[in-house]
Amino acid sequence: MKHRIFLLVLLSLFSLLASGRGKKDVDLNRSLSNAQSDIAELKGLDKKVTAYMQQWQIKGLSLAVMRGDSLLLAKGYGWADEARRTKMEPSTLLRLASVSKLITAVGVMVLQEQGILSLRDTVFGERGILPEYDEVIKDKNYYKITVEDLLRHKGGFKVYSADPLFSTRSVMAANGLSAPPDGPALVRCALKRNLSFVPGTSQAYSNLGYLILSLVIERVSGLSYEDFIRREVVEKAGCRDFYIAGNYYKDRQPGEARYYVPVNEEPVPEYNNSGRMVTRCYGGNDIRTLQGAGAWVASVPELMRLVAAIDGRPGIPDIISPASLAAMTEYFDAETYSLGWNDTKPDSGWMRSGSFSGTSALVKYFPDGECWILVTNTSTWKGPGLSRYHAGLFRALREGWSDKMPARDLFHKD
Repeated sequence: MKHRIFLLVLLSLFSLLASGRGKKDVDLNRSLSNAQSDIAELKGLDKKVTAYMQQWQIKGLSLAVMRGDSLLLAKGYGWADEARRTKMEPSTLLRLASVSKLITAVGVMVLQEQGILSLRDTVFGERGILPEYDEVIKDKNYYKITVEDLLRHKGGFKVYSADPLFSTRSVMAANGLSAPPDGPALVRCALKRNLSFVPGTSQAYSNLGYLILSLVIERVSGLSYEDFIRREVVEKAGCRDFYIAGNYYKDRQPGEARYYVPVNEEPVPEYNNSGRMVTRCYGGNDIRTLQGAGAWVASVPELMRLVAAIDGRPGIPDIISPASLAAMTEYFDAETYSLGWNDTKPDSGWMRSGSFSGTSALVKYFPDGECWILVTNTSTWKGPGLSRYHAGLFRALREGWSDKMPARDLFHKD
């Protein structure tokens, strides 16, 4: 571990020296276009991606490839909004789903480096970060939950019937609410239940844990979750257009895609108990209240720029320290989640996936320093399982076209 941190320190120092030499950062969402990645040697890759979209009935997707902190490829495929005949471009904004958890984890590491919190801090209880929730807590095991437990999905939360973040109507009914709960109210409702296991002794994937981390970030920073992440993470990474998603098509950001569900999916009741039937990706769930668990919207090239700012490699200055990077990517075993990443197994690289209605995303950072990111504006009947097929597509594309990528860096202008 110490040897790894030393190497990361050297890489970061080299990055600071190397960056900025005759290069100017590019405003990615206002400079990139499909035309820049319309390359003859990659026509076979384009056909492979198009066939993949046809196989899974995906309306549109955005793909980017980075090697050694240089952006080699950024291209949109298919439709960003079919009804408006708007093509997918590198600048198209897309919901990132649970890739948002990686962004939240970076925010927590930044706060730890600022000395504002520690991963060992307890979250609830008299000496915890959020003591005001103690009045609804009956299970004293809640007082054992640390910030790190939430990051690693070890907080003691387990979903038996429905995830509270994706079952707002049930939460409203169970708690006698006439309106959908916001984040703090939703957490208050969830904390009335006993934990499923003693914190730190097991793991179970938890969106609720990352919503609580969003509240932790707000409390210790004194800013809204969105404002803190934009100021201390997104902007420092050289990105501009990260936003918390809206729930409906009318709430989309400028340049954001339209989302699609499988063609045979039936309408569902609106999340707020209005009695209306809606398309699941537009009103079926309260996406905005997910916050750091799954609500971010961004373009794929800007998401790649953020990844470049937390990878310890030369080219893009990192926004976290080598020690934080080492902590986030340290691999223990198959029973322990990495911090923000799904997995950081040394022989297969770092992986972060995300999926909900209308969206499927995969970030794959390979051990050789090549990173591929794909985000769709369409969900399929495979649900979260689609990410495994994205990973298979990445393997095929790397095998066929990795050595044909242009030698350039779209992050910078010479």
